[in-house]
Amino acid sequence: MRRRRNAKIVATLGPASSSPETIKQLFLAGADVFRLNFSHGSHADHRARVEAIRAIERETGRPIAILVDLQGPKLRVGTFGGGPVTLKAGEAFRLDLDARPGDRRRVHLPHREIFAALRSGAALLLNDGKVRLEVERCGADFAETVVRVGGEVSDRKGVNVPGVLLPLSPITEKDRADLAFGLELGADWVALSFVQRPEDVDEARPLIGGRAPVMVKLEKPAAIDRLEEIVARCDGVMVARGDLGVEMPPEKVPVVQRRILRCCRHEGKPVIVATQMLESMISAPVPTRAEASDVATAVYEGADAVMLSAESASGTYPVEAVTMMDSIIGEVERDPHYRALTDANHAAPQPTMEDAVCSALQRTAEIIGAKATITYTTSGFSTIRAARERPAVPILSLTPNVAAARRLAVVWGVHSVLSTAAPDVNTMTDIACRAALAEGFAQAGDRVVIAAGVPFGVSGTTNLLRLATAEPTPAEAGSG
Repeated sequence: MRRRRNAKIVATLGPASSSPETIKQLFLAGADVFRLNFSHGSHADHRARVEAIRAIERETGRPIAILVDLQGPKLRVGTFGGGPVTLKAGEAFRLDLDARPGDRRRVHLPHREIFAALRSGAALLLNDGKVRLEVERCGADFAETVVRVGGEVSDRKGVNVPGVLLPLSPITEKDRADLAFGLELGADWVALSFVQRPEDVDEARPLIGGRAPVMVKLEKPAAIDRLEEIVARCDGVMVARGDLGVEMPPEKVPVVQRRILRCCRHEGKPVIVATQMLESMISAPVPTRAEASDVATAVYEGADAVMLSAESASGTYPVEAVTMMDSIIGEVERDPHYRALTDANHAAPQPTMEDAVCSALQRTAEIIGAKATITYTTSGFSTIRAARERPAVPILSLTPNVAAARRLAVVWGVHSVLSTAAPDVNTMTDIACRAALAEGFAQAGDRVVIAAGVPFGVSGTTNLLRLATAEPTPAEAGSG
């Protein structure tokens, strides 16, 4: 099956979308990648979902990516003895390591790392930023604050510390267990939460051991301060706008989103725009016009993929949400101005052999009127570099490696197909032309442009550009 669009759709699975029937409906509606959110659900739940996804993959013959999203550290207050409390502006409120239930004057905060990083004047946000505290005095085990923005706080509500680099690893013991299980299930991507520094990516690499690429979730302002370094070290990026919007003024989030997309485009790293994209569809069959515009903006700005969270995981209309997202993407990509914007945002090739070949691939396809650009790849590297160029014609990626085919499901414009290994260039060209015909990218006599690396089977050796005419074999021609 072939999608008639470039931007991809990530759908989060959850209670509303756990049955094999619903997962298949989501796939048929347009989901290219399924996200398993390890903040929720048991290992048994996730295993059943993976089994359903792989069954759909076998049935349809289309590679599907599974994104394992690790929870990361969750900073939360303790409990309140008399139920939720309402904090009023101007009142004093204390946070400390005393594990007793809290009240309107104080609460347990079981995170020494926060106290170690706090300074007078720092802000503490509770309940997704709805309540704002300002630190007046603090020590190794307490913080005395004044309430600047009041509101209700209940048991175990989240705590955010904007503008402070916390001395915390992004990988908890729970994450280590979830990661091992996710890799055992065959995760195609691992999303790393709570990244603040480039070194956080380095910490995850040995644990993953090359079994899946690392997708960094950008949800902390500290990470934006070192954006280019982090993007250079990871394999992909998720713009987690909900958490970013808690820790920075909301008017800054669109600007930061655009900066992240431009950085990822420059580096050739796939980027997903996530959080609250069609939020109203959790309970309504159609989105707001603003939400439709939000999805469209991400597509116009060049996102590789857009993501549904609660809309598909726990909402009332999961299939309708995917269908709507598919429709919005299609409408944007049919806009004549879409191509002009894509070309205007083109990043100059980097001075490497791979980018020289892939830049020539895009330009040659345009000059000769090719119907497809074809990459023959083992690791997926050639295809990702080709997608960086955003060619005007489709990218057909051929690989003998099922893991590479699945990982490419998140990459802009890529239609990935499993193929046989090629012993030489002529065989590779024949395989590419037959695939272009079989997958409906070309008809007999159409031109295609192929990029590959020689010797075959060696990752990162994109060094070959070949022009070909798609012709059926004599047996195939005779069968018509």
